[in-house]
Amino acid sequence: MTLPTTTRQFSYSKFGSYNNLVLQEVPLAAPKANEVLVKTHAVSLQFRDLMIPQGTYPGFLEKNLVPCSDMAGEVIAVGSDVKQWHVGDRVSPNFMLDKLHEEVSPEILNSALGGAVHGVLTEYRTFPAHSLVKIPAHFSYEEAATLPCAAVTAYNAMLGGFDPIKAGDTILVIGTGGVSIFALQFAVASGATVIAISSSDEKLKVATKLGAKHVINYKTTPNWDEEVLKLTGGVGVDRVLEVSGNSTLARSIGSVRLGGSVDLIGAVGGLTNNPPADFVLLAIFKGIHLRGVYVGSVKQYKDMNKLIEANPEATRPVIDKVFAFEEATAAFACLESQAHVGKVVIKF
Repeated sequence: MTLPTTTRQFSYSKFGSYNNLVLQEVPLAAPKANEVLVKTHAVSLQFRDLMIPQGTYPGFLEKNLVPCSDMAGEVIAVGSDVKQWHVGDRVSPNFMLDKLHEEVSPEILNSALGGAVHGVLTEYRTFPAHSLVKIPAHFSYEEAATLPCAAVTAYNAMLGGFDPIKAGDTILVIGTGGVSIFALQFAVASGATVIAISSSDEKLKVATKLGAKHVINYKTTPNWDEEVLKLTGGVGVDRVLEVSGNSTLARSIGSVRLGGSVDLIGAVGGLTNNPPADFVLLAIFKGIHLRGVYVGSVKQYKDMNKLIEANPEATRPVIDKVFAFEEATAAFACLESQAHVGKVVIKF
């Protein structure tokens, strides 16, 4: 086949807002010896994709950045040294292109798509062969595009650390966004009991359908940590998936058992609301583990896919809305509204 020599992509003419995204056609180079050229079929969005143009995401950002980290696509060409991939393979890149295992370095951190290097909101892109993972055979491209950041992060939090969840554990999941929904699904598939909290009864109905045993509306039950303790007989949960950040951290610590874990995922609740000053003392007194989770590795991505393939119905991605490629800014606006459950996807 004749390979494309150009690609249409969105990039930032300047930061400040996702409304500054510009659609352009740019030259496309052929893959180098160790690279794979992939045709994009779908991209999913993360909260990070809103933070970056607003200037609230830490770290170096590529000039004229092509945003987004999560895609699924089809291999259309491979470099001369590539043996593990073939034309027609259905693949997805890891969030950090060079994070193969658990080790981390500044260089590995700076291989994160849609930030320190150009992202995937483009029709075609080359990737290092080592960064790619085969997507589950029973997933559509839209479903597979939700995996690299949200699902791998959830898997790392639930099953990738020093103390993976096990059957019989009780897990508290905050919110019903992409990471939270995947964490709920992976916990249920692992035999754990899930308590889910959200601001919407309609969203909590989805959580219940996915297997949450208990649900709490934090708008009608603002002291939800006290309710969690009641539901657990005063003991607390084994693990909390904390996605909101400073605004909920103190209550998350209050919800966890002695010696339990709080996995710090994001800051959806904002960075300006400081938690009460005594939360550090409470964390020390309870002897809990606070673990920062920054997505995961290629190995974890592959391990996660085994869990997904072994539990095909329980782990099917929840997609709220799908937008056309040309409607990318509308997809960003949908994500910003936080009215969605699960993932927002852009289809090519």
